[in-house]
Amino acid sequence: METQNVKITNADPSALGLFGLAMVTLVASSQKLGITHDTTLVIPWAIFLGAFAQLFACIEDSKRNNIFGTTAFGGYAFFWLGVATTWLVKLGFFGEKLAATADINQLGFAFVGYLIFSVYMTIGSMETNKVLFIIFVLIDVLFIGLSLSTFGIAKEPMHMMAAYAELIIALVSFYGSAAVVLNTHFGRIFLPVGKPFGIFKK
Repeated sequence: METQNVKITNADPSALGLFGLAMVTLVASSQKLGITHDTTLVIPWAIFLGAFAQLFACIEDSKRNNIFGTTAFGGYAFFWLGVATTWLVKLGFFGEKLAATADINQLGFAFVGYLIFSVYMTIGSMETNKVLFIIFVLIDVLFIGLSLSTFGIAKEPMHMMAAYAELIIALVSFYGSAAVVLNTHFGRIFLPVGKPFGIFKK
């Protein structure tokens, strides 16, 4: 009896994951920059693009045995679910009592935790490509700004630093998403993303 091995290859999910990141950071940065107000209509984009799109990319990268992509997309997907839930708490969706007892410093510690996560993911991104490395560096800047402003340290300057970092994350992520789609679709380098640094991998 002859045995046949069938190999199923999944498409690279990073284009969708980066698009999700680009969309949610674009919308969220508009609120931080004062172009729009309140977080009410940021919530759907946080859930569906920030969370679900990146979670889908996480699951697909897991099937491709890509631990870096799985961890990055999964980690930030759950971040946006956490942030969306936090906004819902503050808006009183789960009741006024829960909103009244919320301690903003706990959110500050969550931002510090994600800063730690982002720093070691930034190190890993050095062996992917330079566009992804730039995105992670900007995410580090974002979390520094969010952490310090939430704890009330240089609140306004740190808030604005986070806002501009988030906007630039959106723009670079759009480029990164477009590069994955178009480079793969055309079978050539249509949008360059830069080679890995080659420091840590042999």
